Amino acid sequence: MVELSFLSADAAAHGEAVVHADPTALMLDPTGWVSLAMAVFIAILIWQGVPRLIGRMLDGQIAAIRGRLDEARALRAEAEALRDEYARKLAAIEADARQMVAHAEAEAEALRARAEADAAALVERRARMAEDKIAAAERAAIDELRARTVDAATEAATRLIAARHDAKADKALVDSTIAGLGSVH
Repeated sequence: MVELSFLSADAAAHGEAVVHADPTALMLDPTGWVSLAMAVFIAILIWQGVPRLIGRMLDGQIAAIRGRLDEARALRAEAEALRDEYARKLAAIEADARQMVAHAEAEAEALRARAEADAAALVERRARMAEDKIAAAERAAIDELRARTVDAATEAATRLIAARHDAKADKALVDSTIAGLGSVH
């Protein structure tokens, strides 16, 4: 081999073209044999029904994917229905909450108004009671003052009569009283 490489190097140095002979079998070079082997392999695959098998496998995959897509669509529709239902429930709950708050506010306002009215009535009753007590105290004071005045006047009249009346005046008073009694009947 060493000699051949010198020969081809020597031929290349002199400008001569080196021609290599490729081995062939049945007039086919290696590329032809690979092409023939590939054609035979594909023919065997077709003869054995591999394309139909691959087609069935692909159809199965397509059907499985289609089933998953249909299931995903159904799940999405169900999720949207649940979302809409929960949105309706949430809206109803919010409306109920607003109604409860409004009712509670109205009830609180009514309680406040009732408490104000009760407080005003209580203040009015107590004021009336205080006025009644004051009026009663005034009447009692006036009655007591009248009683004292009567007592003082009676005492003064008694003293005055006792001081100015003597036995003679008493006799004349008794006689006039008796005379007045006799004329009544």
